[in-house]
Amino acid sequence: MLQKGKLENIKKEMERTGTNILGLSEVRWRGAGKIPSDGYTLMYSGGESSERGVGILVDPKHTKTIKGYWAVSDRVLITKFKGYPMDINIIQVYALTSKKTEEEVDKFYDDLEKAKSQCKLQEVKIIQGDFNAKVGKGRRDDIIGEYGLGERNERGDRLFEWAKMNEMIISNTWFEHHPRRLWTWLSNDDETKNQIDYILIDKRFRNGIINIKTLPGADCNIDHNLLMSKIKIKLEYFKGSKESETELETT
Repeated sequence: MLQKGKLENIKKEMERTGTNILGLSEVRWRGAGKIPSDGYTLMYSGGESSERGVGILVDPKHTKTIKGYWAVSDRVLITKFKGYPMDINIIQVYALTSKKTEEEVDKFYDDLEKAKSQCKLQEVKIIQGDFNAKVGKGRRDDIIGEYGLGERNERGDRLFEWAKMNEMIISNTWFEHHPRRLWTWLSNDDETKNQIDYILIDKRFRNGIINIKTLPGADCNIDHNLLMSKIKIKLEYFKGSKESETELETT
């Protein structure tokens, strides 16, 4: 995101792919804030240095439904949208790599718990982003579906246990697609493909997700594929606008 013109390029890709709400990891902006840009709105949360950072970019139509945002840390950001009959919370995350210590991983999950506690029990909660974890192929309880990718690792076990404890599903593992629509990360040498980005949702709202798949080839100059979900929910617009049932494209 620090590169000149990258925000403009991302907005063009959102328009081209029909994306309404886009989650961003490694924003690398300092501090936290809310920036309007040609009708779009970007909420971001960073640290004291130009490292890590997360953001949520909303298209002009759905900017009108934003109720607020909370910068929890440089790895966790909440944006609340006015919905009907309940509000929708999107929590954007950027988890630690395998090189980090268990204490640092614990801190990330503490921040995630803190973010979740800011949401009311009856509200919709969607947690998305780069978890740097591999949950692997094959169903596991009612949390992970049949359509994961590769072998599970320790960080994948940790994510599974957290999702189970919080009664959430790892939703992109429940949709069958060709493997090229499952992997989300490509190594620098183009040899290794992994699934490390996920979208979690409360079990009781799982039917609101219509489909999830990756979009290879999106022109965003990143080593991750865009992971797009189609979600059918009702958003309510401010300033007298009528509520409408919307199929959101979130990434």
